[in-house]
Amino acid sequence: MHYFPSRQVAGDLIADVLEPKYRYEDCAVLALSDGAVVVGAEIAKRLHCVMNMLLCSAIQLPREYDTLATINNFGGVTFNDLYSPGELEEIQGEYFNYLEQQKLEKLFEMNKLLGDGGVLSPGQLRNRNVIVVSDGLNNGMSMHAAAEFLKPIKIKKLIMVSPFASVSAVDQMHILADEIVCLNVLEDIISIDHYYEENALPKHEEIIRILEGIVLNWK
Repeated sequence: MHYFPSRQVAGDLIADVLEPKYRYEDCAVLALSDGAVVVGAEIAKRLHCVMNMLLCSAIQLPREYDTLATINNFGGVTFNDLYSPGELEEIQGEYFNYLEQQKLEKLFEMNKLLGDGGVLSPGQLRNRNVIVVSDGLNNGMSMHAAAEFLKPIKIKKLIMVSPFASVSAVDQMHILADEIVCLNVLEDIISIDHYYEENALPKHEEIIRILEGIVLNWK
């Protein structure tokens, strides 16, 4: 099956896979976007665990299609490993001012989105099985950024989940995670919304309320 009725249904199907193993384990769900919060909320409810959000934003060079790097809402930058160290050094020299401006703009946008309710505390993740959730992956950059963010935090296990992902994203997840759950592997992804019959997302304020509700229940 390549299509899901909704993100909630997709989250429930992933929870079916995770629940037998992790229902009585200490877990935390980390969502990578608003859509991922809707998927992740179903997982967090079933596993009775905390949930939060790590926002990542892509940085691209002018007139370039490939993502150069991703930045998370703490300012952590992860470069695309398609570029060699020499290429990155050259790009960072040539585009220094542009990249610094991009970082500031992306950080401002992400922190405005998160507001007070979505600020992630690394303490919520320490010594837990961390389940990083996407609502669909065209490439592995956001998962790569999440793995980099988690590196300095002592966690039990890194589990990466997505209802569907491209072949290259699944390859990346296998390298980064201790365990992955991906319900559909696709050659080409048209757009994330395309694979959900009901694809309208709640307003961002509602997304933050979903997050806060789960955090309050399971703290």
